[in-house]
Amino acid sequence: MTGRYCSLAQQSVPAFAPGLTAERRGALIGGSRMWVNGTVLHYCFFDGDADGSVIPVPGTGSVRRVSWVGAKEQREVVRDCFREWGDLGLGVTFVEVGDRSEAELRIGFQQGDGSWSAVGRDALQVGVHERTMNIGWDVTVPGGRGIVLHEIGHALGMLHEHQSPFAGIHWDDEAVYAELAGPPNFWGRERTFANILRKLDPDEANGSVWDPQSIMEYPFPAGLILEPEQLRAGLHPPGSLSPADKEFALRWYPPAAAGRLPDLVPFRSVPLGLGPGEQADFVVEPPETRDFTVGTFGESDGVLVVFEERDGEARYLGGHDDGGSRHNATIRARLVKGRRYYVRVRLYSAWGPGETAVMCW
Repeated sequence: MTGRYCSLAQQSVPAFAPGLTAERRGALIGGSRMWVNGTVLHYCFFDGDADGSVIPVPGTGSVRRVSWVGAKEQREVVRDCFREWGDLGLGVTFVEVGDRSEAELRIGFQQGDGSWSAVGRDALQVGVHERTMNIGWDVTVPGGRGIVLHEIGHALGMLHEHQSPFAGIHWDDEAVYAELAGPPNFWGRERTFANILRKLDPDEANGSVWDPQSIMEYPFPAGLILEPEQLRAGLHPPGSLSPADKEFALRWYPPAAAGRLPDLVPFRSVPLGLGPGEQADFVVEPPETRDFTVGTFGESDGVLVVFEERDGEARYLGGHDDGGSRHNATIRARLVKGRRYYVRVRLYSAWGPGETAVMCW
């Protein structure tokens, strides 16, 4: 019998304008789900009857609320797994909060709904009273920790490793559908295809080499994989962070550089000089209280985010992703004299002549 499998929340598929070059489209596919480095990811837990979602009852048109299993011990496992990811020294940090309106990641413990997570910035599209992650099984038992590490990997923007086009896996499709349709998963064909059989675009994959030891790799019993021959007897990853997992996370979220960030002074543009996937960070200390516009210039695709420092912590104020469009990212926000703001710009790719720059005015 197969094990309990985690799944993706429905992943958004970016709609790109026709006519994009392969290089430009590839950069967007690979980076659009990733957080801007330096983001503080706040997480909170749903409690009991306040848990965020209900489950449709097939064929009835009604819904039911399932039992909650979010005991103190379950939460401690989740906290400890956030610490394990954070102890890598990532440029994104995790902070627990009690107010779900301040949390990018909202975690429920509904039995019967499996374990799943939104992928990266897709969490921002989820309503504030709904879960972005669910832990539907007892994770205090052996192997449970790997489930939570896997879901946090999704929250960081990582996808399933067995779906990598570099894995070279040839499935027995009907055997996979039959296996996942039974207990304990009870998945339909669409969910099974989305989480196991669908091959990722090469630009979506976590790396250019398949990592069978990845925390994002499912275990599989014998009889589901036809090729390569050595996997016919099954696939059994260890359920812990692999060296390649750590390398991927640190590549996208390197540790913050020491020292003060450069100033972004109103009405003074700053050339960015970024390569694909690189990021520039600035501090803004407004000379007066008023509405300001922060924007980029140049023929490029990028994401622009403004944070406000509150109680020594960067809080999200606004963001704009101009990827795939002919327009540059701009954010208009009220900035208050005496407060500090951070502007972060990550480049997908530059697709035209001239430099990309950022300015505040």
